[in-house]
Amino acid sequence: MGLLKRKKPAILGLDISSTSVKLLELAEDGDSYRVQSLAVEPLPDNAVVDKNIQDVEAVGNTIQKAVKRSGTKARNAAVAVAGSAVITKVITMPTGLSDSELETQIEMEADQYIPYPLEEINLDFEVIGPSENNPDTVDVLLAASRSENIELRSAALSLGGLTPKIVDVEAYTIENSSKLITHQLKEDSEDKIIAVIDIGATMTSLNVVENNHLIYTREQSFGGKQLTEEIMRRYGLAYDEAGRLKKEGGLPDNYIPEVLEPFKETIAQQVSRVLQFFYTSGQHNAVDLIVLAGGCASIPGIDELVESQLDTPTVIANPFAEMSLASKVNPQNLSNDAPSLMIACGLAMRSFD
Repeated sequence: MGLLKRKKPAILGLDISSTSVKLLELAEDGDSYRVQSLAVEPLPDNAVVDKNIQDVEAVGNTIQKAVKRSGTKARNAAVAVAGSAVITKVITMPTGLSDSELETQIEMEADQYIPYPLEEINLDFEVIGPSENNPDTVDVLLAASRSENIELRSAALSLGGLTPKIVDVEAYTIENSSKLITHQLKEDSEDKIIAVIDIGATMTSLNVVENNHLIYTREQSFGGKQLTEEIMRRYGLAYDEAGRLKKEGGLPDNYIPEVLEPFKETIAQQVSRVLQFFYTSGQHNAVDLIVLAGGCASIPGIDELVESQLDTPTVIANPFAEMSLASKVNPQNLSNDAPSLMIACGLAMRSFD
């Protein structure tokens, strides 16, 4: 009998960035979702550098703290590896192959596409659909990452008391969560091109989504750490103190005109630069909406500045705008952290695959 459907155990979305661990649990709520648990826990300096885990134990301890703070009962988790750590390629295969036949065929051919020995990588694939040019073949998306990237993340999760169930790619988690921000478009999102620009502590990533499908992704080295370092230099502060005052306020009066405003101009230039790379790839020469995500998206007025300089509608990412909240989730904390939670949100949505 199908009357008492057993609920699938929730999967926690766990985003391990250069500065923090972000944990998010979602539950289905009618046609939408409910934010069930949330925690953002800072990481010790240099535990993660450019999204590569350097100190597994420190990351494991931070995950443990995040689990405790969130109050979640779930123990299964999904994590993501950065795009720079993953090789993706679309290949064609004959139609009609079973999954196991596909797997054998792909493993036989993988060394043509992947510049590492097969025993050093984790390989995955997904059938996209029939090839446009040949009805007898299907397009298959191939994704490969060095095994150590996966193993370090899995080890950190285990140390934090969680079971790694899914390892995704950051760009595809943003493709997933971008479905939740189409309401921020003034009109119907069909055929619209959305550029999600995630500006973290040290990396900026551009993910362009058309019709809910990722069509372009790029990473470049730029982030909020540059603002923290400028505050250190300008006011003679230690790094931690500079970071704290940047968030909480309390810097001298000249901070906004002489430090923050020039940094906002730099962000607008970086956004323009990363979009130029997309335009020169030849697919499109404009986007319909820019969505700013990551820690730097919380800088007041950054959306208006980017919109006026690039003459393109610009909003701050908030994938939770249409979700309800469990009573233990603090609405103010969620609102403050929302722009930084696109990856965690895309991972938590894997509960409903």
